[in-house]
Amino acid sequence: MTDTHFDAKAFSESYRSAFAPVLKAQQAGVKTFDRLGRYQHAIAGDYLDWSVAQAKAVLDAKTPAELFSKQMQLTTALSEQMRVRAQEFMKLATEAQSGLTDVVTEMTSKVASETKKRAA
Repeated sequence: MTDTHFDAKAFSESYRSAFAPVLKAQQAGVKTFDRLGRYQHAIAGDYLDWSVAQAKAVLDAKTPAELFSKQMQLTTALSEQMRVRAQEFMKLATEAQSGLTDVVTEMTSKVASETKKRAA
């Protein structure tokens, strides 16, 4: 009769190595959501600043032409800021996609190597 003992250390090591890529994927996802939240907060701040400046322009303007000129300046500045924010978003999305691709590649190679090891 064979007497097999449960090896808790071997079990935990195999579990840890099997789920390491999943943990990395979760960490990357949380990091991406944090960056996205900060990005959205920055955009909301830009719009708030623009709105306050618009209200101040309405109160400070002496003539309609002066108001129109100030509003054009504020809108031009906001559009430039939004262009910069769009570039930031593209960078954020590209980094998130490349991080996910790296994790999936790592998981695929790990599964392939384990499959080869078990087949041999």
